[in-house]
Amino acid sequence: MSLDDDGRNVLETGRADRSVWLMKCPPVVSRSWQSAAVAAAASSSEAGLPPPVVSKVVLSLDLLRPDEPSSLQFKMEMAQNDSSNTPKSYSLNMFKDFVPMCVVSESNQGKFSLEGKVEHKFDMEPHSENFGEYGKLCRERTNKAMIKTRQVQVIDNDHGVLMRPMPGMVGLVPSGSKDKKKATPTKGSDVKRTRRDRRELENIIFKLFERQPNWALKQLVQETDQPEQFLKEILSDLCVYNKRGPNQGTHELKPEYKKSTEEVDTA
Repeated sequence: MSLDDDGRNVLETGRADRSVWLMKCPPVVSRSWQSAAVAAAASSSEAGLPPPVVSKVVLSLDLLRPDEPSSLQFKMEMAQNDSSNTPKSYSLNMFKDFVPMCVVSESNQGKFSLEGKVEHKFDMEPHSENFGEYGKLCRERTNKAMIKTRQVQVIDNDHGVLMRPMPGMVGLVPSGSKDKKKATPTKGSDVKRTRRDRRELENIIFKLFERQPNWALKQLVQETDQPEQFLKEILSDLCVYNKRGPNQGTHELKPEYKKSTEEVDTA
């Protein structure tokens, strides 16, 4: 909105009570009006002529049934056309049941004006006498959309010249990239471990549990350097897995093995 001398927003409301029609028109009609407006602005600025008429609305009223809503019909006839298949006549379907609206305009100087209240709302559709032209327009639009913009060109007698790297392009590819990929170290989990003797491994496990009472599986795998599945089998015989509590996710020796290790320590 524009500002007055005190810096407040100002909205011009001199034409606020004027009745305005709101019309939803097809893109082909909107483009025709815009091109006519550009041409009219150029001609009027040169010769000082009034803007030309782009269309006219014809109102038909059935005098025998004036009270019926269907007796009042609106038809718009275009004065200019961009192409031969553009419909020249349109039926205007009027609606009165819509949300109250007003029209606000803004000038080049940034001033806002209230142009009026929307009294009638119209939807446009080609008139029955122009259905043939409208059908041709739809076919033209469909054919235009089906045209492929990309084209395939076959190169004859090229002998792969265009596929060869240009001079200086070889240096853009980092040398030795394949060797670097091969030299990447393998993860510890992928290293193949050799099984120990079962009795020997049990003794190692007992010594580890003498150091601390609880061990996680990954810690035991690192300490014993044994395959995880083989270690699980032995732990299922010797240990209890804590599913909850402060030692959740760890193994501890079964009570009978705890006693045996304690007896060994005392001896």
